[in-house]
Amino acid sequence: MIKPMMNLYVPLLGAMLALTVLSFNAQAQSGRNPYRPADGLQAGTGPGLIGQGWAKMPGGRAMGSPGGVNIDADGEHLWAIIRCGDDGTPRGSQTYCDESDLDPIVRFDPQGNVVTEFGSRMFAWPHGLHVDREGNVWVTEAGGGESPSGQAFGHQVFKFSPQGELLMTLGEAGVSGDGPNHLTAPSDVITAANGDIFVADGHNAGGNNRIVKYSPDGTFIKAFAGTGYGPGQLMGPHAIAMDPSGRIFVADRGNKRIVIFDQEGVHLSTWTQFGMPSDIWIDGDGTIYVADSESDMTQNPGWEKGIRIGDVETGWVEHFILDTGDNPPITQGGSGAESLTVDRDGSIYAGEPRPQELRKYVKVR
Repeated sequence: MIKPMMNLYVPLLGAMLALTVLSFNAQAQSGRNPYRPADGLQAGTGPGLIGQGWAKMPGGRAMGSPGGVNIDADGEHLWAIIRCGDDGTPRGSQTYCDESDLDPIVRFDPQGNVVTEFGSRMFAWPHGLHVDREGNVWVTEAGGGESPSGQAFGHQVFKFSPQGELLMTLGEAGVSGDGPNHLTAPSDVITAANGDIFVADGHNAGGNNRIVKYSPDGTFIKAFAGTGYGPGQLMGPHAIAMDPSGRIFVADRGNKRIVIFDQEGVHLSTWTQFGMPSDIWIDGDGTIYVADSESDMTQNPGWEKGIRIGDVETGWVEHFILDTGDNPPITQGGSGAESLTVDRDGSIYAGEPRPQELRKYVKVR
């Protein structure tokens, strides 16, 4: 009699454990969302008030496709890539800068006014942006080719002073490669506390799919990761971040996961609970914010686009800001934040390149 009873209890216990895990996952995905958009229907002091757009482009300039965003070293100004625009490109399509005189590198004050801009005729499709501890602005150029005038663009990383003075260049304009001094459509860049530079090299899955490490003066140190689906490999790394302990977090978008390394390139862990990541921001308190702009019924069935917020030590997803633009059908032509950053008050800034929107979410206290 004992043996049949055990056979009955084992599958029952397994079902109960599975249900418990599903319950925890559901709680992780559906926790209370403490963030509200600064513009739109819920803006102002109560529901139903129509708000104004937060970002104000100067001189009647249209908002182009936002690329990377990063809060300034002062914790309140916002640096953003605005991919030019003013060329009649319809919403749902990317804008570019190779035929524009507009400045794509823009600094906003806390009220959304533009206070600094530079970079005209230097970029075609700027992608990632990082502000280091001294306030210098790093920008990756993920485009490639020539402008109609014959100027070569692409496959580079630039370091600027806060005033727009060019301080350093990595890579060669218009020339892709996988050696120590060439890059192929770099997606993002970040610097460590000691000044070492880490570049996510490869916007597309068919690119280098590597992380390249340089010394503070731009000398090549090493490259790690590589193309694949296995532990520590990448398929289209779209962004790079660093937590307070110095671990490197890579948005391995093609593989629908976050891959974590130490600064020597040793693979530490792989997380899949944050969806199909396009960007990662980690604040000084260890809160991780992940933008998922691609999940839909074709690319990542069962997941919804939006911003997931959690704990960088436990990996637990605590909050979810649903993207309401076109969930759940298809991403092409749809919405979704591809870049994000957080100011010292906890407000989130998110760039949506296809709708050509730069959104601000205010944390409700």
